[in-house]
Formats: sequence, C-alpha cells, structure tokens
Amino acid sequence: MHSPSSALLRNLRRCLLPQIFRHPFPARACSRLLHTTSQSTPTRPSLGPFRGLTTSTYRSFPPPSNAPATTNRGPVSDEDTQTDFSSMNVLGNTPAPTTAIDACLSHGFHLGNGIKIGGGSGCLLIAGEAFGWTPWAAPGSGTPGKGPKSMINAHGQWQAGEAAWGILEVVWPKPDLLILGLGPRMLPIAPETRRWINALGIRVDVQDTRNAAAQFNLLATERGVGEVAAALIPIGWSEPRG
Repeated sequence: MHSPSSALLRNLRRCLLPQIFRHPFPARACSRLLHTTSQSTPTRPSLGPFRGLTTSTYRSFPPPSNAPATTNRGPVSDEDTQTDFSSMNVLGNTPAPTTAIDACLSHGFHLGNGIKIGGGSGCLLIAGEAFGWTPWAAPGSGTPGKGPKSMINAHGQWQAGEAAWGILEVVWPKPDLLILGLGPRMLPIAPETRRWINALGIRVDVQDTRNAAAQFNLLATERGVGEVAAALIPIGWSEPRG
C-alpha cells in the first residue's frame, strides 16, 4: 500500500481544519498553528491592567449600621388614643384603710388615722381596729434562762405564749391571714406558736417589720381589713441580754 501524496493531505487539511476551528483559516496557517500548539508549553494568562493587584489590596468594610441618627421622635402627641399607664392602677381610686401604717419608728408606729403608738409598744391591727401589743409582757412568755422579756428560744426561733394572742380567739369573723413583723430582722417562729395560730384557722406570714407593714397596707387595701391582720413589733426592739 502506497502512502498518500502530499496533494491529498493538503486537500484533507483544507476540508477538515476549518470545521474544527469554525474559521476559514488557510491551510498553511492551520498547519502552523497545530505545529506551534503541540510544541508550546502552557503559560499564565495575562492580567492586563490588573497585573499589579494582589489579594492584600482588597479591604473588608463592616456592614452599614441601621442605628438612627437621633433619638428625637418628634413633638408629643395630644391624641386621646395614647395609653395612660398611671390609669391602669386598679387600686388607684381605692382608699387606704384607716389602720394603714404611715411610719415605722424605733419605739412605735404612726397610723393613717392619726393614732400614734409609742413607748416601745407593738401594735395588733385586726378588723379595722388598732391595739397596743406587748407579747413579751404577756403571762407565760419568756424563754427559760433568758429572762421574762426574751422572745427567742434556744433554737433561735421567735416564740410567744398563748396569752399574747388572746384577741384572736374572741374576734369574729377571723382574718384569713396574719402578717407577723418581728422587728428589725426576720426570724423563724417556733412550731408551737405557728401551730396554735393555725389551729384558729389563720395563716401566718413572717417578715421583718418594715416589709410586714408594707404588705399589710397593700393587702388590706386590696382584700379588706376583715381578711388581713397584722401583729408588728417596733423596729427598735432588741432581745434582752441574760
């Protein structure tokens, strides 16, 4: 078999190469292109005008802030649709009880009806009435070994005899809650004292005198003086030293 002639190969190049490159290149130019492409090595593409730029040239900027430039909200609206939160106080128009505590003193109390209890005496507020209250002087009170006026037992618990609560036995209807203020600080009460009060159908809440007075004012205004009572010791009361 004879090899094809040069004329035949030249005609084949003219027919096939324009279809591959889709351009009517001359056969001589196409053969030269194939020859140089097969022997040349790949080169990096030229960046043109971006040749000198590097990744360090680009900077990241934080996103724009959406905070307002000013806090001024414009003129105050005088529309009637504005919400008045002060009018949402459901007890705002409810008068305080006359036996509400106006002031807690070291030696007594000032009540809302103008009554002043002094001389180091406590007060018992029940059924809209105020009574002087000295549980340390009641018969049967006192801790053995600490004197007749001691109210704290050997376990560090506040304890009062049954004679100190005599008025709770005779009053009717009895209050649902007794708020007990034990002077400048809160103390646990003895189980015997709590048990005796609970036996009358009265619950006990123990606090220091300042917080007890504030809670009595709130609950007596909300629920009425018939439901809430208070037994308060002056904030200046201290346990006598044996």
